[in-house]
Amino acid sequence: MLVNGTPRSTISLADRGLHYGDGLFETVPVVDGRPCLWKRHMERLGRGCSRLGIPVPNPGVLLSESLKAAEGRRRCVLKVIVTRGQGGRGYRPPPGLEPNRIVIADDWHEYTDEQRRLGVAVRICNTRLGCNPALAGIKHLNRLEQVLARSEWDDPATLEGIMLDAAGNVVEGTMSNLFLFSGTRLTTPALVDCGVAGVMRALVMATAREIGVEVEERQVPLSQLDGCEALFITNSLMGALPVRQVGERVFDPSAFPAPLRELLARVERRAFQTDDL
Repeated sequence: MLVNGTPRSTISLADRGLHYGDGLFETVPVVDGRPCLWKRHMERLGRGCSRLGIPVPNPGVLLSESLKAAEGRRRCVLKVIVTRGQGGRGYRPPPGLEPNRIVIADDWHEYTDEQRRLGVAVRICNTRLGCNPALAGIKHLNRLEQVLARSEWDDPATLEGIMLDAAGNVVEGTMSNLFLFSGTRLTTPALVDCGVAGVMRALVMATAREIGVEVEERQVPLSQLDGCEALFITNSLMGALPVRQVGERVFDPSAFPAPLRELLARVERRAFQTDDL
């Protein structure tokens, strides 16, 4: 683990990330020692810092520290954390704080060829996401809703849990974004009031538009999961995984429409590309 570029295993007890979740993070896969889709991750981190009023770390410094943390590992996962810094008691941040940068390298979790071919099972979570447009879209450190939701099941056959908002609309998974496919249209929940705008989510939408697949972001009532032809979930580590089952509803990934199969194949080829850094 690196803290502000220095190998350390501790942070200050006064860090506002520890006290208030006052910060952001990115989870970045590394292939052949190089971080994947690095520029997209840094763009999202920058947007989150701007939203929270945290000075944006120098991307070159973060890249150098990330390469150092991943050194000697062909494949691993980086967690890049930026906190507002050390700031004493009280919610109001004192002026002039220096953000802390934390980079942690961890083992790569492999998703199997069987999961990519046959799909994965997901469930609907009871824990709901709160409404807060000021935080919608960014990947901030406050993850207690996801912690509670992921604690609802321990069946290893269920990979993911779908989370709803207070009105019962589909928002995202505990660790993923969700896409529905019907006819010729790809739909993903609009993240206006809550949810994380994933890097892979953005890549899927960009790729879909490149090959002429219509994409829409809108409110998705839970009932619409029953009416779609296909579902898949995405994040930076899994890429795009087809869903084979939601509760009692069963999908057949081998019968997905041709445009969707082409889209998923293209996304998989691009998901773990390393930028020309």
